[in-house]
Amino acid sequence: MNNKESVVTFYNRHGQKHPESSQFNIYRREEFVCGSTSLPPNRRDFYKISLVLEGEGIISTADKTIHIKNNAITFMNPLIPYSWEPISENQTGYFCLFTEDFISQNLKNESLSKSSLFKVGGNHVFILSEERANSIGGIFENMLNEIASGYTNKYELLRSYVQIIMHEALKIQPPETFYKPLNASERITSLFTELLERQFPIDSPNQVLKFKNANEFALQLNVHTNTLNRALKEITGKTTTEWIAERMTKEAKALLQYSSWDIAEIGYCLGFEHASNFVIFFKKQTQETPLQYRKFISVGI
Repeated sequence: MNNKESVVTFYNRHGQKHPESSQFNIYRREEFVCGSTSLPPNRRDFYKISLVLEGEGIISTADKTIHIKNNAITFMNPLIPYSWEPISENQTGYFCLFTEDFISQNLKNESLSKSSLFKVGGNHVFILSEERANSIGGIFENMLNEIASGYTNKYELLRSYVQIIMHEALKIQPPETFYKPLNASERITSLFTELLERQFPIDSPNQVLKFKNANEFALQLNVHTNTLNRALKEITGKTTTEWIAERMTKEAKALLQYSSWDIAEIGYCLGFEHASNFVIFFKKQTQETPLQYRKFISVGI
């Protein structure tokens, strides 16, 4: 599972042309020959929500394998390696793909941050009643109509539809018909990424990261630091330090853009006692200082 499939590769695999706008797209499953196209166990660089109305297949994530037969919805994100093996040729329903650029603060608010769409562990496949499947199918139809419209704010409306679908999934009890494979590296990776994500978003300048380096995470997970690094490298191709740095950088960018906190406050809540250390870290990750990034964002360049 060391490979990472791009959205371009995904389209090529299905014999489809990559659209010019890749921020958000939606399709009917039958258009992508989902009944005859298998997906290998890779991570993807995009988010995907699939509604299966008709069709049978096996979907596997890092820690679960579930047999799907009609009326199911799945939520996949770039952190999850998953595979799909169709059993029946007749596959109907919908799916939408979107990138990190599509995600707004509202889409990842406090309640929805607990949704399967943004988690590594937990449940990503939900079995639906006929009534609920038809109801969610109607939302996908609305999104299909909206993506084809000329409405100026259609992506804002599409985010609202995605939020509704996520809330519907939060109401559903997860299926119990799965088993857990015994791959230790996958289990450690899943636990680490969930523990990392639990620390975010940061809502107050007084909220300081509890775990900031590989040793602290390893201690919390009750494994040796080398074991944690090997597991992450095997499954994701990145080290513990790289994972932590990328997530801290992402949060720093969000705070610089959406908060009025000064540079020292942002650095402190991310674990930097001195603002100068935060500036050095941020510039190493982004090739610009926090102040330069904030000015760049504020003028909308």
